Amino acid sequence: MKIHNTLTGKKETLTTLIPNQIKMYTCGQTVYNDIHIGNARFYVAYDAIRRYLEYKGYKVKYVQNFTDIEDKIIQRAAEECTTTCELAEKYIARTLEDLTALNVRHATIHPKATEEMPEIIAMIEKLIQSSHAYHINGSVYFNTADAEGYGKLSRKKIEDLISGARVEVDPEKQNPTDFILWKPAKPGEPYWESPWGNGRPGWHIECSAMALKYLGEEIDIHGGGGDLIFPHHENEIAQSEAANGKNFARYWMHSGLITVNHKKMSKSQGNFQTIREIAERFSYDVIRFYLVSGHYRAPMEFTDEVIKAAEQGLNRIKNCYRNLTHAEKTTSNGLVDETTKESADK
Repeated sequence: MKIHNTLTGKKETLTTLIPNQIKMYTCGQTVYNDIHIGNARFYVAYDAIRRYLEYKGYKVKYVQNFTDIEDKIIQRAAEECTTTCELAEKYIARTLEDLTALNVRHATIHPKATEEMPEIIAMIEKLIQSSHAYHINGSVYFNTADAEGYGKLSRKKIEDLISGARVEVDPEKQNPTDFILWKPAKPGEPYWESPWGNGRPGWHIECSAMALKYLGEEIDIHGGGGDLIFPHHENEIAQSEAANGKNFARYWMHSGLITVNHKKMSKSQGNFQTIREIAERFSYDVIRFYLVSGHYRAPMEFTDEVIKAAEQGLNRIKNCYRNLTHAEKTTSNGLVDETTKESADK
């Protein structure tokens, strides 16, 4: 089989590190709210990919993380007068409930960032020791200028990024494109002890540390939504390859986004509908059928009319299946009586 590899921009024949086995990692949810239809597109797409790989005879070890500590989680916990831990556990449980309803199988492992701090800290220490990272005033940054091939996934050049809007302005950085690995805790925020002071990890480092712990230094497939190509996956490649001295992932796969009025659906845009809201109008199997109705890399426009069309399509398939099942049961000597045949033809 062939896979479109975002890293090379080409379709490539799948070859694995270990014969008939696949090590697969995808970036999961930041758990501060219920998943919306755009999130569900990602989950359903990689569930279908995983199932197909298993159908083809591969043994798939599938790791999909939960980010359970992050600025949005801290803010939402304060708004709900609860702890970040309680908030994250609440939305992890609700996410898994939604995924089960969508017939998405759980990953082999669902690690959480807060439970992997020793591994995260160890990877940061290794990057500092090899001069790929530096610490200042309790913060640790990755040195992008020292990263060979930085920008190869997104095909962005460092000189273009320096003036780009997505680069954080921080006077502590040696280079404008450097990104945070460890940030010092602000008053009242959750924190973990580290060699650089109390704080918590940046978003990018957690995935690299968890992939290393559960899948090893090299993996076969790394997946996610197309919006993660830069900066998240670009930074994962840089820090993982700097720490491990090996190619991080052989194949990079990215699913298309859900759009509303041809604009990306996102919580920050406020143009999203949660799966639970949509499930009040349509069944979960209809929602799943809609999500798998297009190519996984292609964007999909979301409207109730599109979901209704998917519902009609799914009903036709179900009716056909029921008719064929009935015909099979009523076949005599390999022949179907005329009444059954008419029903099956319809």
